[in-house]
Amino acid sequence: MSFPLPTRAQESRTAIARLYVTMRHLFNRGYYKPNGRSGDSLREALFTLKPEIYGSIMDPEKVELEGLIYIIDRLPQGIEECRFVQLLADEGYSNDGLEVIIPPKRRRNCYRLDANTMLIEVTRGRSEIYDILTHLTFMYLEANKIARNAHDHDGNLTHEWRKLEEIMQGGEGEPNGQHVPIEARHQAFSYLSSLLGRTYQETLAAHKRLEHVRDFDHGLFHTVYWLGKLSMEENEHEENERIIKFSSALRDRIGHHLHGEKWASNIQDLLMEKGWQDRPMHIISANLHSVRTSLYGYAALEEAGVRPADWSIYQTASELSSPEHADWNQIIEDYARKHGMYVLDDTAGTNIVVQLFDMEALRDMPLAPELGAKSIPEGKDAPLILVMDYAFGEQAYELMDELLKPYDMETNEMRNIQSVSIMGKAGILTGDKGDLMIPTAHVFEGTADNYPFENDLTAAPLAIQRRRADNLADGVGLALVSEVWRDLGY
Repeated sequence: MSFPLPTRAQESRTAIARLYVTMRHLFNRGYYKPNGRSGDSLREALFTLKPEIYGSIMDPEKVELEGLIYIIDRLPQGIEECRFVQLLADEGYSNDGLEVIIPPKRRRNCYRLDANTMLIEVTRGRSEIYDILTHLTFMYLEANKIARNAHDHDGNLTHEWRKLEEIMQGGEGEPNGQHVPIEARHQAFSYLSSLLGRTYQETLAAHKRLEHVRDFDHGLFHTVYWLGKLSMEENEHEENERIIKFSSALRDRIGHHLHGEKWASNIQDLLMEKGWQDRPMHIISANLHSVRTSLYGYAALEEAGVRPADWSIYQTASELSSPEHADWNQIIEDYARKHGMYVLDDTAGTNIVVQLFDMEALRDMPLAPELGAKSIPEGKDAPLILVMDYAFGEQAYELMDELLKPYDMETNEMRNIQSVSIMGKAGILTGDKGDLMIPTAHVFEGTADNYPFENDLTAAPLAIQRRRADNLADGVGLALVSEVWRDLGY
């Protein structure tokens, strides 16, 4: 009897479940060694999953440059130099004078404790831990490739690695990489491309991608050197093992909604202060600037006299992303704060900023024709729109769980929630980069459980503003606002 082979989706779901079970076990244990048996389990699951962002992760020689740039943007600067990485809760380091390191693409506090130790503060729940561990697993995989490429078939260091060492030591005997002559940089890129198993052009392009994060000597060269160096030291001497640790405070606090509860309380305090606790509310999770632009961009830029009359709301959003119109965002921000937008900056450790829009304040304001607005009710019937920045995985459940609790625990009085609209950005198993996915099921993170639902959002409102992938987030964000406005029926 023959059985059908598992589909790509089934293999991926199983790999994700195995990845999460392994990570949870390591978290409960308190530490693990990336090159140990536990690290092998994570690597095998990642090989099966083959995330798109990690590209050529399966290739034994080619270092995945796009994936490396992706994680460098999301991990603290200097982590490639550290043998010890410790994940911890908010334990007071920010109050003790330590320099805070914040990755460019992930708002989280990190601290360089000493030459060998990096501390990463986790406040977003288990999903953030899984995210960090996945990035670290990938980083160590690529580090091992660099170490292998740095040796010839006889086990001796290659000419290219020795040249990279000279570049990083700068003739001073200590790695610093501060003295790379301009005229020798083409040679340096050639050495580097050999160690990466990539072409000269690919290496040069990757370096240019990193210029906005780090300078020449502390960019790709620095990262490759230290990743390879620590990997080789671990292979040569057991006492140089790399270790990932989890603080006891983090293990005690995780899953208790400490940050989410405070975050929701701050929102509740503003609603009570304004007397808005009973007003109809629409919740949107999306880019903050998308909703602000869709509601206020038309009127703000018209008042400032800078928006051509024939521009649509979608063209306005596209132009706002260009450097020449960067100052327009501040015009819209200032206008919005004077016309019903309230901003709650994060003080709870969630890194989730909240905007609350009082629709009554928009009654006498010109709105973009695309919104199809007719009239807005007054007083207690005027709707509120609460926009929260992207929540991260399990954190989204925590925040929504706290936000939707009864606001009066004695009477069990619930808020008047009219709709919830969610924009997500994630990889998909079918389609191409830039394609839109309208989900029909909720998958419980890290498990094979999924819950089908009827999605009120359809492809129709999305099609007209999907112009190019780099404007995708704005387009979907604006579409969500249009759909909410349709639901309002005003």
